[in-house]
Amino acid sequence: MSKAKPAAAPGGARLSLQANAKDNVATLLDENVEGTMVAGGLAIDQGIPFGHKVALCRIENGSKVVKYGVIIGHATSTIRSGEHVHVHNIA
Repeated sequence: MSKAKPAAAPGGARLSLQANAKDNVATLLDENVEGTMVAGGLAIDQGIPFGHKVALCRIENGSKVVKYGVIIGHATSTIRSGEHVHVHNIA
């Protein structure tokens, strides 16, 4: 049995989820690692894997990273809008 893969968002944008209006990251929900934007037109880096986070705005070094309306860590360096957010730049 094969797993169903989410289709791309309209216009070729990557599918993403911002669960709370306070979130400064969104979770990518497709495997289109070649995609360079999410719905709404935010430009993102290529290569961000399914289930990983992308910055919705610039997050300054030491600032809170918020997902689901909850602080999940702090930036260990300045994170650009559209950049991959993961263990390499949050703690």
